[in-house]
Amino acid sequence: MRKENQSSVSEFLLLGLPIRPEQQGVFFALFLGVYLTTVLGNLLVILLIRLDPHLHTAMYFFLSHLAFSDISLSTITVPKMLLNMHTQQQSIPYVECISQMYFFILFGCLDNFLLAVMAYDRYVAICQPLHYTTVMRQELCISLVAVSWFFCCIHALLHTLLLVQLSFCAENTIPNFFCDLPSLLKMSCSDISINELVIFTEGGMLFILPLSIILGSYVHIGTIILRVPSIKRLFKAFSTCGSHLFVVSLYYGTLAGAYFFSLLWDSNDKDVIASVMYTVVTPMLNPFIYSLRNRDIKQALEIFVFRGNFFR
Repeated sequence: MRKENQSSVSEFLLLGLPIRPEQQGVFFALFLGVYLTTVLGNLLVILLIRLDPHLHTAMYFFLSHLAFSDISLSTITVPKMLLNMHTQQQSIPYVECISQMYFFILFGCLDNFLLAVMAYDRYVAICQPLHYTTVMRQELCISLVAVSWFFCCIHALLHTLLLVQLSFCAENTIPNFFCDLPSLLKMSCSDISINELVIFTEGGMLFILPLSIILGSYVHIGTIILRVPSIKRLFKAFSTCGSHLFVVSLYYGTLAGAYFFSLLWDSNDKDVIASVMYTVVTPMLNPFIYSLRNRDIKQALEIFVFRGNFFR
């Protein structure tokens, strides 16, 4: 019966956020402010890392790529959502929808890999401090980031190529504010068993591997700290790992929230709320977390502001 409804889909309709029409203006201003804060905050982090020689270390090299990934993750979804809210148009062309899905998968995966790489960096810094400069040399840092980009590009390309092989039914409404893979698969009239198999195998592996590295790194860090407990050592570890651990908790917390919502709340609104947390809120909070909880970033910001006032 589903094949009888099959048609050539040239565009999809994005339902957007579950808000009332009279509240569109308020939410438009709110999300515009959040998006501008996300872009400017992460750009400031990248700028400070580039300008301050004291931040030319492995940790901040990875952080600059994480900031770029957060900007990209928001940029591929939020501007389109704001445009639809402003024009009251919900349509998105097929090619643009597929492209949006590809880049969303890419930068979501990249965030996951970069957090794992940063956790390994913190592990070496605390557990092997005497060998840190020799282990986390520039060549290794570049290689880790390049490998992360490579696997995430392949990951996103694989799911995109599998998706474009599918046919879609006459129903083309996506219950979200951007094109996400699960929603597109639900609308397909074709057999999606291969797509689901790849999601649970390849996709699951690329999710579990970075998470295992993060958990393994912090388990080793905790073991080293507890082996010789001292307030000074505990404070040093917290100051070194605090910001990253906060971001990791925020990142995986939103994913866990989405999982529990799907179990306890049988509504499309759960996916929209989880998507807002993941693509809008988390990228905005990351630069504030690193600015407020990181002494080096705060010092670099003070120097940057001082120089700006000095040369004025």
